[in-house]
Amino acid sequence: MTDTPPDSLIPYDDIVQDALRGVVERVLRRIEAEGGLPGGHHFYIAFRTRAPGVDIPKHLLERYPEEMTIVIQHRYWDLLIEPGFFEIGLSFNQVPAKLRIPYSAITGFVDPAVNFALQFPAPSDETPEPEPPTDGSDGDGDGDGGSKGDGGETGGNNVVALDRFRRK
Repeated sequence: MTDTPPDSLIPYDDIVQDALRGVVERVLRRIEAEGGLPGGHHFYIAFRTRAPGVDIPKHLLERYPEEMTIVIQHRYWDLLIEPGFFEIGLSFNQVPAKLRIPYSAITGFVDPAVNFALQFPAPSDETPEPEPPTDGSDGDGDGDGGSKGDGGETGGNNVVALDRFRRK
């Protein structure tokens, strides 16, 4: 007799992850409906840049070949929430860009104003090989603020480690 539970034929982990991604959709839908973020709320959203359905400008994909974190705070526009994805306009080093991000591509969602964080594992069957960056950078996401959504003109390293927001 073994103490190991049998493998489930119901994909509970996938169902839970989909439900938690629904939290992200509901929060974004609320700020879309209210026309902005209430109080001091702001969001860090990390996503896989090469996941199916992601549409970002080529220069951002070259700079962030695997994962990118955006900040939704002061400066954003054209927020559109749809079933399965959202679109948003952000500025990267004073260059406007429109991004389309499926909820399934999101790997992390953080609202530091209230110390709320969700972390999502990448599906094991959806990990494409990253293409090497063509601009000579090492593609590690460090740099001049390309992931900031509130202007991003701060210079220096703007990579946000989501680990500090994880509940232990």
